[in-house]
Amino acid sequence: MSFAFDLLLALALLWSGWRTLTTPRLDQAIVLFIAFGLLMALGWARLSAPDIGLAEAAIGAGLTGALLLDAYGALRQRTEQP
Repeated sequence: MSFAFDLLLALALLWSGWRTLTTPRLDQAIVLFIAFGLLMALGWARLSAPDIGLAEAAIGAGLTGALLLDAYGALRQRTEQP
């Protein structure tokens, strides 16, 4: 059962990483990046490295994701103004 979960996690990481890089929409890429960071944190936890997993979740998915979403909002606001 553990091997099946690890295999599913590895495939989900590969899929989300590929989709993040190839999606044409910027907002969708940001959401996929956040999901990738959360899956990566779960992967680190499965590898018995909870400290790295927590750092990945807090910095990689949380802080960086929030900054990217804020920058995207500012970019959309700037391009919509005449």
